[in-house]
Amino acid sequence: MAKKLTLDFLKTEAASGAALGLAALLALVVANSPWAGDYFSWLKAEHTLQIGPLVLVETTSNWIKEGLMAVFFLVVGLEIKYEILKGELSNPKKLALPIIAALGGMVAPIGVYLAISNLMGGPTQGWSIPVATDIAFALAVFALVGKNLPSSLRVFLLTLAIVDDLGAIMLIAALFSQGVQWLPLFGAIGVIAVMAVLGRWRLAAAFWVLGFGAMWWLTVKSGLSTSLMAVAFAAIVPVNPRPETGASPLRDAMHDLHPYVAFLVLPVFAFAKAGVSFAGLSLEQLFAPLVVAIALGLFIGKQIGVFGAAWLATKLKIADRPSGASWLQVYGVSLLCGIGFTMSLFIGVLAFPGAVDSLEQVEVKLGVIGGSLLSTVVAALVLGLASRRQANRTIKKNED
Repeated sequence: MAKKLTLDFLKTEAASGAALGLAALLALVVANSPWAGDYFSWLKAEHTLQIGPLVLVETTSNWIKEGLMAVFFLVVGLEIKYEILKGELSNPKKLALPIIAALGGMVAPIGVYLAISNLMGGPTQGWSIPVATDIAFALAVFALVGKNLPSSLRVFLLTLAIVDDLGAIMLIAALFSQGVQWLPLFGAIGVIAVMAVLGRWRLAAAFWVLGFGAMWWLTVKSGLSTSLMAVAFAAIVPVNPRPETGASPLRDAMHDLHPYVAFLVLPVFAFAKAGVSFAGLSLEQLFAPLVVAIALGLFIGKQIGVFGAAWLATKLKIADRPSGASWLQVYGVSLLCGIGFTMSLFIGVLAFPGAVDSLEQVEVKLGVIGGSLLSTVVAALVLGLASRRQANRTIKKNED
């Protein structure tokens, strides 16, 4: 049953991967066209949500990042919980592997960045930029090139990326937080606790929606990332079927929300975040110390950290390789983790505060885009090769 559910998700994402890629490409075209001014004005435009005395004002960009993406992280959290309790990650050693790999994938890029930056005389304060993995884009690439690969690899990537992303969020909170509002944060935690207790009884879908909405509102007011709290909310959704209906609230939520996430949330997110203007860029800046340090931190650091930690963990027998996966396939997934893009760009803004067209911001964009594109191309080649080998083995096995 767990395998069937994962395969259903893969079918949806294989179709939505193209939509995500097209949305990102369209954003790049628009951001470098005569409509660039309208595009960036739209992202900065403020919109108000008011429900009685409750008022929330955010820009289009923030509504997408903190609103729509909260739903994405909710679905990601639901799937990880399902896999931990019922699927691939129910084996503790299978769960340990992506966690250990994620830790390696955070440490190694920092080392690569600092080594290159010191060697070339670049700034050291950007060391946190290559730490993050862009879950949405990494999953989209995997969906496009990994059709014949074991579904356990996608679960490995998904879990690794969410641990990596949560690590990046905590890093942002520790290094760049301007102060969390504790009262609304405790309120959000209280909502999760109440829903966890009520979840023992049969609740209509509307109650879960209201509970999630209340938690989300309080989290935004607290100043904490909604991504982290959305994953926490997913952890309290019951996975076992109700005796009276035979339906699992968690599976129903995954089934109902996933198409909206795949074909609406992620393409809109890509269109809003992939629009990077190349105005004012010069060829000389392509090899600036900051550019090279970020790009190689993502491309070299991520694959060394993720693959090295995964290999070492299996050799020490504290973790197991994903079911049915080869080391070549695991290496391809390790390359995918070098797609930093949106989260890395966001950290770059915090690490080098200033105008969007400042020298440091231009170089941050070049480094992130360069490292992410390089990781995407090489990962696609490796996973494409691994997919063909997998298909040939399947055909030969069937013939025998």
